[in-house]
Amino acid sequence: MELSRRRMLTGTTIGGAALVGSSAMAQTATAPAKDPSVFGPPPGVAQLSRNENPFGPAPSAIQAIYDEAKNGCYYANGGVEKLTGIIASHYSLSPDNITISSGSTEVLCAAALALPDGKAILCPELFWDTTVKYAERKGATLKRVPLAEDMSVDLDAMAKAIGPDVGMIQICNPNNPTGMATGGAALRSFIQNVPADIPILVDEAYNELTSDPAFFSVSDMVNDHPNLIVCRTFSKIFGMAGLRVGYALSHPDTAMELRSYLMSFGGNTAGLSAAIASFEDETFKTYSKYQVLAARKIIMDAVTGAGLTALPSETNFVYVKVPDADALQKAMAENGVSIRGAYGKWTNWSRVSCGYIEDVKRYAELLPQLV
Repeated sequence: MELSRRRMLTGTTIGGAALVGSSAMAQTATAPAKDPSVFGPPPGVAQLSRNENPFGPAPSAIQAIYDEAKNGCYYANGGVEKLTGIIASHYSLSPDNITISSGSTEVLCAAALALPDGKAILCPELFWDTTVKYAERKGATLKRVPLAEDMSVDLDAMAKAIGPDVGMIQICNPNNPTGMATGGAALRSFIQNVPADIPILVDEAYNELTSDPAFFSVSDMVNDHPNLIVCRTFSKIFGMAGLRVGYALSHPDTAMELRSYLMSFGGNTAGLSAAIASFEDETFKTYSKYQVLAARKIIMDAVTGAGLTALPSETNFVYVKVPDADALQKAMAENGVSIRGAYGKWTNWSRVSCGYIEDVKRYAELLPQLV
């Protein structure tokens, strides 16, 4: 039986666990904004281009925002401390291992800004490179390594590319925009063989959506490898992209260095209260992942039905091989569906996100007509 966000907010259960404590909460959570296009897509547009998760935030998060909004007049350092402790306990780490940031973007940028002058960032040729471009702006170079033939991150080639010019290594696992995950054993071996003076930044934004989060994560390696930084976000499985909360796991000495490059106080009252309330909300996380996987299946079935192929995805998006990605993006937009166009030279690859079920169904219906 399909689970819907409406049922989540009105108290439906998964596995017998109540999702919402009261009807008053549901009414608060579902109250429409005066202008829905201010904080969401324009009315009638199926937004499948930004890897957002519309099934969040959790009802527990929405209630927490409501409860704590009156404290928005105060700086949120208490919320930072509370969330730090919760995350540290979850990973069996010390609070000194945790860096809270405004989305994972801030801590990723902080790592890039900490790069020594004249050094290069070693990275895959195709990955989510928004943050490392901050380092480019201050004169750093990006040393890009081609993907393997199957479009996976080529760790062997990256290892061979390590030299005295490299000041940091960045990998997204799973990768964006391909959606493919690097096996945990291979990534662990790679990390163990990187010189200890080269920081390794592993962005695990989509980890909770993978088929085996523990296998694909390297978070348990941070104390033994002071050069390792693992980044996570509340934007994906928690559906909190607009609330801007993320964090990094690293050795305490590394965390102290990272914090010195942060550009904010570490968060805001709304985002932190939502994160504190939902971090261990297993019922919501189960629901959220269920919906994402259901949407992804609709997309994959549509791809196959249209005679196309796609890369195996471990995320809330799919990378589809098409005749012309930009042309498909334009045609979809003309029909009220927003997807991504080409990334650089990959003009035959189109990324589509797992949005609301009704939205991915619109994409599925249009795809065979437009390719």
